[in-house]
Formats: sequence, C-alpha cells, structure tokens
Amino acid sequence: MQGDRFSPSPTGGHQVVWPVRVDPAGATGPTALEARSRRWRRSTRGLYVPAGVDGDRAEQRIAESASALNGYGGVTGWAALRWLGGYWFGGLAADGLTLLPVTLVTGAHALRAQPGFVVSEERLDPRDLVTVGDLVITSAVRSVCFQMRYARSVREAVKCFDMAAYSDLVTLRDVIAYAAELQGWTGIPQCREALLLADENCWSPMETELRVIWMVDAGLPRPLCNMPIFDRYGRHIGTPDLLDPVAGVVGEYDGALHLAGEQRARDVRRAEEFRRAGLEGFTMMSADRAGRDQMAGRMRAARQRALWLPEVDRAWTIVPPAWWVPTHTVELRRALSEVDRKRWLRLRLRAG
Repeated sequence: MQGDRFSPSPTGGHQVVWPVRVDPAGATGPTALEARSRRWRRSTRGLYVPAGVDGDRAEQRIAESASALNGYGGVTGWAALRWLGGYWFGGLAADGLTLLPVTLVTGAHALRAQPGFVVSEERLDPRDLVTVGDLVITSAVRSVCFQMRYARSVREAVKCFDMAAYSDLVTLRDVIAYAAELQGWTGIPQCREALLLADENCWSPMETELRVIWMVDAGLPRPLCNMPIFDRYGRHIGTPDLLDPVAGVVGEYDGALHLAGEQRARDVRRAEEFRRAGLEGFTMMSADRAGRDQMAGRMRAARQRALWLPEVDRAWTIVPPAWWVPTHTVELRRALSEVDRKRWLRLRLRAG
C-alpha cells in the first residue's frame, strides 16, 4: 500500500510523534482509507497519529493538542512546564489517575475545545510566547502564574510554584515581579497569596504540604527546606525536609518509598543521627494528610519538646564546611556544571 511508505517515528528531545493530515498519495500522512482503519487514530479534528502511539503519555498529549493550533497562541499551564522539563508536572489530577487537559491560550483568537484540551482566551502578549522543540508555549513564568491562578486552592498553587522551582524553571523573584503586573486577572489574589508561602528548595509536593501545615495550620515560623545539617567537625549529618533552626526541630515526610528496604534503613539511621546531635524530630505519613489539625498539634508538641539551645551550645550547625557546594536557590543550581548537578542534587531523587 502507498501508506506503508509513511511510518512516522518519535522525533526530537521530547520523543513525540507529530500528528499529520490525510494525504491522498500516502506520502506525508495516511490516505483517507487508512485514516479510517485500525492502524491510525484521530488525535484532534483532521489530524492523525499511528494507533500504536501512546496517547496518554504527557509529552505526546501535549504535542497532539498543540497541533490543533492553526494561528496565534501556545501551550500554557502544567503542559508548558512539562515541555520545559518540569519533572513533577505529569498531567495527572490529584487522584493520580485522571488526565488533566492541556490548555491552549489563544488571546482573542477563536479555537473550540476538543477532547484532550481546553482553550483560554485571556490576553496574550507575544513576548510571553517562546518556541521550544518545535512547539510554541508560554514562558515558564507565565505558565507558572497561570497554573497558580487556576489551582484548586492556595495550597495547590504553592505546590505548583515549588515544583517549577524544583526543576529550576523559575525563581521566586521573577514570579513575584510577573504576578505584580497582572492587575485584575482571574485568580491573581490566590497566586500572590501562594507566593508568600512558596520556597525554591522543596523537593516534592508532599514536602510542600508538610511545610504549609507547619506554617498555616500550626502557625509556626517559616522553616528551612532541605537545609543540610553538619556536626562541629564538618561532617554531614543529614538533610531533613524541614528544619526549625531556632528551636532545633527537624520534620520529615515519609511516603511509600520510605516504608521498606534500604531507604527505610537510611531513614532510621538518619533519625538517630539527628537525635544524637540534640535535634527533636517528627514525621508525617501519608495518612496524616487527612488530619491537618492533629498533624499541626504534633508539630507544636515537637517544638515544645525541643532543646532550644543557643548556637554556641549546639552539637550541630547549618554553616557548611568549605568543601560543601550550596544548592538551596534556583540561581545556585542553575550555575552548577552538569557534573556538579549529578553530584550535589542526587539526594533529591529520593524525595517524596
């Protein structure tokens, strides 16, 4: 068959198969007859991909949705952040199963939503559009603000910023400055409120939840996130999810990854190290998320139990030795060489 000559394969760094239109000759796309066969599936109106292409994969869904744009506009929100390399933006709802639609922003240009994507007609400055890997998306800063403005809650908006910063896509300073210009935009009060709770050094969504419960529900001072702790000889004791440097409290979130095997053994050893150094600790489990008040009470109790030692009497410090490379801000991480990124950021892979 003529169409056998056309067999698209994944291309580019995102490894996607771009949708194509029907081609009567079967050279650049399926013939009309082939398009109706089981060998092809329709991605959006008038566009097709081979039936074997995984349409649930985030990058593929983004490419298929974006192909529906036939004029001014681009991909925004979670999908743009994923396309830029956002590790935590997998395009799934909070239940971990439901696929979130891709959002295409078109300004005032009309485009009807189709299965798989929705359309935003908000104002769109052309300076906010960038082309990455053959796809037009909105800038990281605009995409983060969009996702934060339309998040289900302030807490979810905080997670959005934190996880964009995790992948070094945005800095807090840049997002605050951008949000300040969005006077009267839908959801901008929520976005700005979330930025007051945001942090550039959070390693997983659950760590964000831990920190927000500490600050909002327990009413405690802003903690340090993933701050390395050393003994007085410069030995690295550990890097807790949360640290209250005044009282001497460390907090951890233990998900399923932490419940068994070598990871669990490392967690137990680290907790013992913290206790020997005079640090009080608490742990939040997945089940604790349903009872924020109870969790907040445990946090306050841990702070009351803490030693509250003056700095000169502590067996621990957050002042790093000369050989340590700090990575607690986006700008510091961006400045790392690829070799240093692999060395100094490897612990983040165990988060969550």
